[in-house]
Amino acid sequence: MGNYKFKAYYDEAYPPVPDKATLFWRKFVPWQLFRFLVLNIKMIRIVAGGHS
Repeated sequence: MGNYKFKAYYDEAYPPVPDKATLFWRKFVPWQLFRFLVLNIKMIRIVAGGHS
């Protein structure tokens, strides 16, 4: 079948594992609500700017 060599995956090929602080902020509901509001305000500004 041939003389094939299999290469192992490099560490750079895998995504980084989030630390405890990152996991905390992802689960922290007040932070999610704040980011949700910021994102919505940005979208409203873009949409409103296109309608003027």
